[in-house]
Amino acid sequence: MKSKESVIATVPGDHRVNERIRVESVRLIDNEGNQRGVTTTREALALARSLDLDLVEIAPTAQPPVCRIMDYGKFKFDEAQKAKESRRKTQNVGVKEMKYRPKIGPGDFDTKTRLVEKFLTEGHKVKVTIMFRGRESAHPELGKKILDRLVERLTDVAKVESAAKLDGRNMIMVLGPEKKSKPKSESTKHDGPDVSAVPVTTAASVVPQPVEASAPTHESQEES
Repeated sequence: MKSKESVIATVPGDHRVNERIRVESVRLIDNEGNQRGVTTTREALALARSLDLDLVEIAPTAQPPVCRIMDYGKFKFDEAQKAKESRRKTQNVGVKEMKYRPKIGPGDFDTKTRLVEKFLTEGHKVKVTIMFRGRESAHPELGKKILDRLVERLTDVAKVESAAKLDGRNMIMVLGPEKKSKPKSESTKHDGPDVSAVPVTTAASVVPQPVEASAPTHESQEES
C-alpha cells in the first residue's frame, strides 16, 4: 500500500468539509499526504482542528469515504487559479490565417512572415493562403515557391501539418508550432573533442625548474 495519496475527488460541486461530514468513520490522509488508515470522523476532525486546518471529504463514494486534512480555503483558491489558466489557454490558442500573393514583394513577405512566426511562438497554428487572381491561377508553381520560402524561413519554429494543396483559386498550407527539446547551442557543445580530462596549467601550478649553473662555470675554469 502506498504511503502517500495525491488524488483529489473530481466530482463537481463543493466538497463536504468539517462538521458537514456525517459518516461515522473515514479513511484519513494527513496534511503531509500520509495515509493514517481508517479512523472515526470525530478523531479525524479533532486532529485537523489541532493543526488549525480543515477535514475535507475528497472521495465521497469510497467505502469508507476518503478525507484529507488541508487548508480548504487555499485549496479552493489554487483550483480556481488552475481553472482560470486552463480557460485562458483554451481561448487564446487557435488557428490564425495569413494571406500571401504569388507576386508579393520582399518587404511585404518579410512583414507577413514575422507575424506568422509570432503566432507560432505563441502556440497557434497558422493557415497560410496564397491568393491567385486572373491568369495567376494558371501558374500554381508561383504559389508553391512562396510557401517553400516560408517553410525554409521558419524551419526552427514551424512544422508542416497540412501540405500545400489547391483549394479553388487559392493554395493552402497549415503550419504548426515546432517544439524543440534543446536549443542548438546546447546540443552542439559536445561536438568537439572532450577536453575535460586535459589538465589545465595555471600560473600557480608552474614550478620553476632549477638552473644548473655549475656546468658553464666548470667549462670556464677549464678554458682558463
